[in-house]
Amino acid sequence: MDTALAITFDIVQILLNVLWWIIVVQAILSILIAFNVINTYNDFVSALWRGLNTLTEPIYRPIRRVLPDTGPMDFAPFVVLILIAVINYAVIPNLDAALVSPGL
Repeated sequence: MDTALAITFDIVQILLNVLWWIIVVQAILSILIAFNVINTYNDFVSALWRGLNTLTEPIYRPIRRVLPDTGPMDFAPFVVLILIAVINYAVIPNLDAALVSPGL
C-alpha cells in the first residue's frame, strides 16, 4: 500500500512538472506573439497556440474570475505557477511523509 501511494505521489509530481513547462512555453509564446516576433499566420504556430490555450484555459478561468482586471497583463499563469510550486514542493512531500511513513 505504501509503495502504491508513493508511486501515486510521484506521478502527480511528474504531471505537475509537465503542466509547469506547458505554462512556461505558453507564456514565452505569448510574449513572442505580442511583440510580433512570430505570428499566428504560420500554421504550426497557430496550432501550437490553440493547443496550449485549450490545455490551460480551464485552469486559468477560475483564477481570472478572482483576480482583478489588469488590462493586457494576465497574471493567471503566474498564480498557477506559484500554486504548482507550493503543491509540488510543500504539500506533496508533507503528505508523502505523513501518509507513507507515519510515526517516523
